[in-house]
Amino acid sequence: MELRQLRYFVAVAEEGGFGRAAERLSIVQSAVSQQISRLERELGVTLFIRSTRQVRLSAAGERLLPEAHAVLAAAHRTHQVAAEIASGATGVLRLGTIHGPGDRIYRLLNNLAAVAPHVQVRPRRLPLPDRLTAIRSGELDAALVRALRTAPDLELLPMWRDPLYAAVPSDHPLASEPALSLEQLADLPLRLAPRQNNAPFHDLITTALRKAGAEPRLGPAFTTLQETLTAIGTAECPSWTPFYEVTALPRLPHVAVRPLTDLTVTTSLAAPPGPPSPQLRHLLQALASTPPGEPATPNAAA
Repeated sequence: MELRQLRYFVAVAEEGGFGRAAERLSIVQSAVSQQISRLERELGVTLFIRSTRQVRLSAAGERLLPEAHAVLAAAHRTHQVAAEIASGATGVLRLGTIHGPGDRIYRLLNNLAAVAPHVQVRPRRLPLPDRLTAIRSGELDAALVRALRTAPDLELLPMWRDPLYAAVPSDHPLASEPALSLEQLADLPLRLAPRQNNAPFHDLITTALRKAGAEPRLGPAFTTLQETLTAIGTAECPSWTPFYEVTALPRLPHVAVRPLTDLTVTTSLAAPPGPPSPQLRHLLQALASTPPGEPATPNAAA
């Protein structure tokens, strides 16, 4: 069964004859008759009672006419939805997400809803390697990634930069400084997660230290932010750790948090190569109207 056969069927039923239906469809009458006959053979029923004076629907035709209308309406709606998806007016955006910073992600998604209210966002939070694999396999349309500089077979579109902070013991001389540079911190043991746990951030910090003329002095490994800050505040041997804001800057006893003056972390949108889809273009438009959050206030807890 073809959609054109159903269109011809509806036209003959509504016009009351093959000739008038052919005029409405701008085709020859024989083509209409031929397609209706094929449809009747395929369905195994007679759709019209034909006579020399008139053509009228059979009982089977009367029963099938509403179904034909429904099929044609569904086909028309399918074309409409496809056009809306192609234009970006609607559709689904499967987006890999990250933690924080602050409410930036929520503000970005709210702005996307304002720019493209009929685009549905389906966020997924996955480890970085799984996020990249999901984009390459087509399970995700794009993903936010932090500190990543290259990704084979993917494009990285820089989205925003966030400040980094350094945590040091509150009784260390560096705690009296309003901000800290990597050169100032170079002599302290560095608490950093093993590279296999977060290669982009690990490389960001160690590369920046080397550019500042210091070889990283790795101390105990970073575990979680709370555990690591607690260890910095209580350990006999002073150490430091860099981190970025996720919800709010932490306040722990015996720990001072200071901005890093010479290093930021970039969040990018990882996506398949080539022109972005309409939904991704809407996301980039929403980003342009998403102002950065209020700068955090460092703290020192005695």
